[in-house]
Amino acid sequence: MLLDVAVSPDDRFVLTADRDEKIRVSWAVAPHSIESFCLGHTEFVSRILVVPDHPELLLSSSGDCTLRLWEYRHGRELHCCHLPSLQEPAEPWGDKRFAASRIAYWGREGCVALLCDCIPMVYIFQLDAPGQRLVYKQQLSFQHRVWDIAFEETQGLWVLQGCREAPLVLCRPEDGQWQSVPENAAVKKVCTHLRGNWAMLEGSAGADDGFGGLYKATFDNVTTYLQKKERRLQQQQQKRHRDPAPGPNGQTKRARAGQASRSCL
Repeated sequence: MLLDVAVSPDDRFVLTADRDEKIRVSWAVAPHSIESFCLGHTEFVSRILVVPDHPELLLSSSGDCTLRLWEYRHGRELHCCHLPSLQEPAEPWGDKRFAASRIAYWGREGCVALLCDCIPMVYIFQLDAPGQRLVYKQQLSFQHRVWDIAFEETQGLWVLQGCREAPLVLCRPEDGQWQSVPENAAVKKVCTHLRGNWAMLEGSAGADDGFGGLYKATFDNVTTYLQKKERRLQQQQQKRHRDPAPGPNGQTKRARAGQASRSCL
């Protein structure tokens, strides 16, 4: 099952994200010819993004709660960020599994925004291309479920959330920290349009149930087998106590009291 597709800026390669944990890099002119595999994720790969101004780099996210940076032409992992380690212990979703539903990149500041599935939070990273790593910067928390995010070069980060009163939030970096800006004319105009089409928007974006059905299911067959075996042995032991074993002539070893006295006489 393919979960995402990307094309290199020079149109030479097609990259696909699979449910079975791998990223495949194929030649566009001959897709059956595989250039490399990017291996390392331990769950389904939910999103991939080729960095526009660094076309040799690839960003990927997965159900294993990681964001990874690759040199995809040779399938080489450069950096891995474990998202649960960035969360505060007091957060209610601290032990919840999640995957990224959107990776956005802002070339103006070299920023990467990561939207997590079913969590009202957006992670902000700085791409250090020369150092081949991702630098964690900040978390943006919201009161409502975030449906989508997108960067606009001249504005900042647009955040679409499931709130009819305030469906759109614009965030910008101020003094090194990202924060929402007051509602200006552009935000008001778009919000008015969204409220007029809210039923359609809520029915499409709000109906998405995320990646919950894609996680690997584990079954402890050994424990179940041992429990059944123990019950079966107990039942056999109870049956032996209740029904004595037959004697040599097919009679039970325990003779009845009356038969025993007559045989003695």
